[in-house]
Amino acid sequence: MSKNIPNNILDTFENPEPGNDYTIRITTPEFTCLCPLTGQPDFAQLRLEYIPDQLCVELKSYKLYMVSFRDTAAFHEAITNQILNSLSSLTSPRFMRLTAEWNVRGGIYTQVVVEYLKPGWKAPAVVQLP
Repeated sequence: MSKNIPNNILDTFENPEPGNDYTIRITTPEFTCLCPLTGQPDFAQLRLEYIPDQLCVELKSYKLYMVSFRDTAAFHEAITNQILNSLSSLTSPRFMRLTAEWNVRGGIYTQVVVEYLKPGWKAPAVVQLP
């Protein structure tokens, strides 16, 4: 299944275990976009964590989608939310969190965390091991 997303096409595949709540974690250590004020490159490490429902994100298309932002000028908050909104609308996961850790700019580090929770889904209780 494919769905058009701004700047690229993201692909999905059917969740092989839709009866299980399990977490997929994807790290993008070299995300790049442009500062909307100066045009200089901004760099971030993105950490995507999600519990799929019926669909999972295909990794090659995810990589190409991330590369498509290299020439996009946007504030950290806007681009982080745009990515989460695109991915969550594409896959309708049970839960999704995107953490963007932006490299230092002017002596300031920025971290933006956005989440999506599917209506009606309840997270399982955390198991504390001794």
